[in-house]
Amino acid sequence: MSTIIQTEEFTEVIDDIDDGRSLIVHNDDFNTFEHVIKTLIKVCGHEPHQAEQCTYIIHYSGKCAVKTGSFEILKPMREGIADAGIKATIK
Repeated sequence: MSTIIQTEEFTEVIDDIDDGRSLIVHNDDFNTFEHVIKTLIKVCGHEPHQAEQCTYIIHYSGKCAVKTGSFEILKPMREGIADAGIKATIK
């Protein structure tokens, strides 16, 4: 004889939780420093100095985590960066 146990699982959703994801921008051979800097300022809300530093890291290291947060927060930013012709991923 087998017994079936039924359980309920409740999940609370909080939009502002940082689930440890990072928005990664990747280096390429065709976007200019100026374009990447302007895009990071516009899409991610970076200050000019912060965007410039990220752009140098992207150039010399091949990629840079430009923002952290939940997938829901990072997804529109990734789309905005991609719309600007810059490769970005969420990890």
